[in-house]
Amino acid sequence: QVQLVESEGGLVQPGGSLRLSCAASRSISSIVAMSWHRQAPGKQREAVAVITSGGGTTYADSVKGRFTISRDNAKNTVYLQMNNLKPEDTAVYYCFARFTLESYWGQGTQVTVSS
Repeated sequence: QVQLVESEGGLVQPGGSLRLSCAASRSISSIVAMSWHRQAPGKQREAVAVITSGGGTTYADSVKGRFTISRDNAKNTVYLQMNNLKPEDTAVYYCFARFTLESYWGQGTQVTVSS
């Protein structure tokens, strides 16, 4: 079993920045991929950013150029740097870890973008 502990989100003004972190309870060096997803009220959960074992990254069109996913294998942690936040980025953000034979979700953290 792996626990994923996400950092606290928060309330941010439009145009502001926020960095989320997701710490895994075991090594992520051999992980297949880690990703961030979000779910806004009344909407389906969607993938926001993915980072693979080789370090390749992909992003949803809605966040390209504004969000950056990265990881620190020494700390077993994945980050999501969010810049130029917009009200439509308001959602619960979830970390997801895919290992070879298993996968896990974080508990989710609320990000609210509002003035």
